[in-house]
Amino acid sequence: MTTRFGRTELPEQQEKALRKAIRFEWYTLVFLAVAITMVYLVMGNSQAMKAAWIEDLLSLAPPIAFLVAVRIVNRPPSGRYPYGFHRAVGVAHLVAAVALMAMGAFLIIDSLTGLIGGEHPPIGTVVLFGQPIWLGWLMVIVMALTIPLPIYFGRVKMRLAKELHDKVLYADADMNKADWQTAVGSIVGVLGIGIGWWWTDAVAALLIAGSILWDGVRNMRAAITDLMDAAATTFDDDRVHPLTGEIDELLRSLPWAQEVGSRVRDQGHVLHVESFVVPRRGRTPKLADLIAARDACIDLDWKVQDIVIVPIDELPEEVGGRRARQSERNE
Repeated sequence: MTTRFGRTELPEQQEKALRKAIRFEWYTLVFLAVAITMVYLVMGNSQAMKAAWIEDLLSLAPPIAFLVAVRIVNRPPSGRYPYGFHRAVGVAHLVAAVALMAMGAFLIIDSLTGLIGGEHPPIGTVVLFGQPIWLGWLMVIVMALTIPLPIYFGRVKMRLAKELHDKVLYADADMNKADWQTAVGSIVGVLGIGIGWWWTDAVAALLIAGSILWDGVRNMRAAITDLMDAAATTFDDDRVHPLTGEIDELLRSLPWAQEVGSRVRDQGHVLHVESFVVPRRGRTPKLADLIAARDACIDLDWKVQDIVIVPIDELPEEVGGRRARQSERNE
């Protein structure tokens, strides 16, 4: 058996991507600070504006979680933490997801209460430069100003999340998408009040709350499964990570390997791999063979951070051992 683990440095390309991601998270925090203040000043009694303001407050969680996690994962492994600190990314992902889910549930209850109770939110007027102005126009202007940057931030972060295999960054990019959609919904709700459709405000708030809750549930499910050592998936949890199959294919091509099966779990930015190999009869691998196999797997992708190659007499069931034997009997 041979091992390699504890590496914390990133390749040059990913290091640049990480520095860019950190910059964009700080840009996001500055933007949110301004947006939160502006929305608070004009939100009045509108439920949609209230939901948008709370959603902006929640948007602070993913970038803060990302910036904290990045500082923690840079620590080298220790005796107490022999696998390193990469799981800090998963913990940050869970914290952000729970905040989203809790607030989404609260806003749904609050919005439904207003809708069922038939609350008619009043939007008054303010005096600017000596002229009375309907406060709704200020709401619309403020929300319109908060649309362009989240669209841009979200696209950049989505690309960086894929490059870094960072699920917190992906959750933040998803949150940016929710930000501008929330702004659009708030505008619709406020304009609905302006033309006498009082219910549009509560409906817009309800849709915003539903979006927040869905983001929270989806991200919490992904964070929990990662922390429970589910099979590693892509950064967007769309499918099982293709590196699992690539590692098995590489090891299976070795002249001394007969059967191969791997368990791959997500450690945060990187993956921890346990590959079980049944040697061919009479071809027991030497230490040099195992080291060469290990290095070949590591060269496949920078995310192969921890890898253990285990020569074994038969594959464990969870990596296909029983299925493979059953298939052979059927043939």
